[in-house]
Amino acid sequence: MSEEINVADAYGRGRSTFMGLQLLVSPGALVPRPETELLGNAALDVLSQLNLPVPRVVDMCCGAGNLACAIAHHAPTARVWASDLTDGCVQVARRNVIHLDLEERVTVLQGDLFSAFSGLELDGTIDVVLCNPPYISEKRLEGDRSHLVELEPREAFAAGPYGLSIHMRVLKEAPRYLRRGGILLFEVGLGQDRQVMSLLERSKVYESIRSVTNPAGEGRVVVAHTKAQA
Repeated sequence: MSEEINVADAYGRGRSTFMGLQLLVSPGALVPRPETELLGNAALDVLSQLNLPVPRVVDMCCGAGNLACAIAHHAPTARVWASDLTDGCVQVARRNVIHLDLEERVTVLQGDLFSAFSGLELDGTIDVVLCNPPYISEKRLEGDRSHLVELEPREAFAAGPYGLSIHMRVLKEAPRYLRRGGILLFEVGLGQDRQVMSLLERSKVYESIRSVTNPAGEGRVVVAHTKAQA
């Protein structure tokens, strides 16, 4: 999560641009970062390759709803379910869904990761799960990254002692919801791509694991397919 944007300015204006969309922002939800567009574009590339009439997508840890709304906007037949834990994120995400007139195809739910979807009978039906989770260690948030939580919610950054606690939970829980051959995409912090790829490999559930690099050659997105056969 870079510092290339002015968080105070974005909150003051109440708006931010993401993947060509004007989004509403407010304190309580992370201001969308430009580097997260790499995850959004990787997800759109995957959806294009799948070439499904009505792709079914989950945006986990949706924050302000920027990814959910961008996917629905740029993939105009996609059906998207988004979830986040905090009131602030869910409220802003729902406002953005209405703001962009996407209510018929984007549903924002509140809960602890996939528990938000309990009772919706989504098991085994999702084509793509994308997730921009918190990925900064608690130690760094107490040290050289402490400035990040001056204006934005701590929950948007904190991810346990190694910065991977949410990645670990999502990769474990996602196969219940993904169909066979479904695809999981993560944003990762600088230097975390190899660690996340290793976690996916060790799970024995995923295959075709790869990273997507930014223009600087840094791996900032990891993509994995659930195994097509048991």
